[in-house]
Amino acid sequence: MFSSDNKKSKYALSMETSTQQNIIAQGTKIVGDIASEGPFRIDGTVEGNVKTSGKVVIGKSGFIKGTLQGENADFEGKFSGKLILSGTLSLKSTAHIEGEVHTSKLAVEPGATFNATCSMKGTVKALPNEPAKLKQPEQITQRQQG
Repeated sequence: MFSSDNKKSKYALSMETSTQQNIIAQGTKIVGDIASEGPFRIDGTVEGNVKTSGKVVIGKSGFIKGTLQGENADFEGKFSGKLILSGTLSLKSTAHIEGEVHTSKLAVEPGATFNATCSMKGTVKALPNEPAKLKQPEQITQRQQG
């Protein structure tokens, strides 16, 4: 009777911690690597590598120096290093980004500092009237000759 309740509560606790947001508060400094399945809110300082499958939010006082791997990230604070995202990088007006960025989508508010090499991977769509544009220069050259 008691053992089945303990198993359920341990399982429920592990499920809750994987979906709850991890918070690194202002004034906290972490040196080392962090890996998590859940989302992050960073208002403190992290020197090292952060890897998560969830969303990362860097507050105004937040700073990451190292590598950040995740799906989506919203920056109000600072970042220096390598940023690898499979989704969207959103930079608020107070954001300051330096280093190397790999993302699918980029949204930058006016006032944000973005000093980085940026590689955006995504599907390349062909324009429907692209062949017509190629024929226009040929037509112009033929008219000039004739």
